[in-house]
Amino acid sequence: MTARLPAYWRNVMTVLGGALGAQALPLLAAPLITRLCTPADVGAFSVWLGLVAVAAIGATLRLEAAIILDHERAAQRTCFSVVAWSATLTALLMTAGAAGARLSGLPFAAQLSWPALLTLGLATWMTAYMQTILAYATSHNAFGKAARARVWSAGSIAAAQVGLLALGMGGVALIAGQLAGLALGLLAAIVLLAPPQAWPGWRLDQAQRAYLRRHDKFWRFSLPSNLLNVMVGQLPLLLIGARHGALAAGLFALTQRVLGAPIALLAASVLEVFKRQSVHDFQTQGNCRDAYRTTFKALVLLGIGPSLVLLLFSPHLFAFAFGEHWRPAGELAQLLAPLYFLNFIASPLSYVFFVAGKQKIDLVWQVALFAMTLAVFLAPGTLRQSVLWYATGYSLLYLVYLRMSYQCAQNRMVAA
Repeated sequence: MTARLPAYWRNVMTVLGGALGAQALPLLAAPLITRLCTPADVGAFSVWLGLVAVAAIGATLRLEAAIILDHERAAQRTCFSVVAWSATLTALLMTAGAAGARLSGLPFAAQLSWPALLTLGLATWMTAYMQTILAYATSHNAFGKAARARVWSAGSIAAAQVGLLALGMGGVALIAGQLAGLALGLLAAIVLLAPPQAWPGWRLDQAQRAYLRRHDKFWRFSLPSNLLNVMVGQLPLLLIGARHGALAAGLFALTQRVLGAPIALLAASVLEVFKRQSVHDFQTQGNCRDAYRTTFKALVLLGIGPSLVLLLFSPHLFAFAFGEHWRPAGELAQLLAPLYFLNFIASPLSYVFFVAGKQKIDLVWQVALFAMTLAVFLAPGTLRQSVLWYATGYSLLYLVYLRMSYQCAQNRMVAA
């Protein structure tokens, strides 16, 4: 008679199985993509994708995190309606703002093509709504269906990008493929999970305004905190592009993508289960210390091996997988490997700040991180020096972050 895994780890394996498919497909396509386009094309696409990632956080008002706390169908329907309203407004403002910036001749907007600028709003809307549907799946333990939706999206993106590049469309193929994959993934999520239907109105009604007031910590503290976090992730790329050119930005973008893959693959899978378990433990026991410790140990064991491989062999691996002209990206990966190991551990555990209602503490830390990143990349120095200082400062801040999150898990953090 075989022993069954605990429910926590069965759920982790379910999410991980879907994440493996969702991440394996883009990684398998990456060697083809890097041989069909230039580092400058990758850099421009990464800037576009970074703008979408930042705007999508604002579009949800971080209410997709609140939906996990509200299990009633009516409350979740209200959440979807608020997100639909805010995402639509954000998408319209993004499109108008991008077009206005290009017509005004702003240098930053001139670096992106018209197709890229005019699709920023559409990509933002789809990304925000997809995030909300996946959070809805987590609230109902529908990890398998959510995993299938992710695979549909990732597979479609990879196939479309490679196909369009092979047809000679150039850098615009990366954006067109991203949009196609987002659309198919969103359609799959709607069919598989049947989330509450919600249509944006011109203005919020009384129930929607009451929902915003009840979950005000999410848009007052979590929203700016997450915006800063995403901006910190994109800020080095933008500043490197401005100071060192599109080629350097493309190299750094590939480094970010490859090092971020284990986080998206494993840490995000653990996060989906940790969200549910930590909320349950906090509501029943007043703390989630045991879930935190279990998750911390699992993340260390999962992350130590890949991090050591990247630290020791990344220049050779990058040259072999993506082509010799991408070897400098592997050299940057060596500098960033310890940072991404800490990021791999801290990222899922950060949800404990939401569970404990300590979003303000998380916001203060994000402000410190943003200030450090800005100072490092504005200071004089070579690309290698800037990346090394960035990795060192960020790693030290992550050690502080882990300490604070563990205090929150024990419900011992001072009131904030």
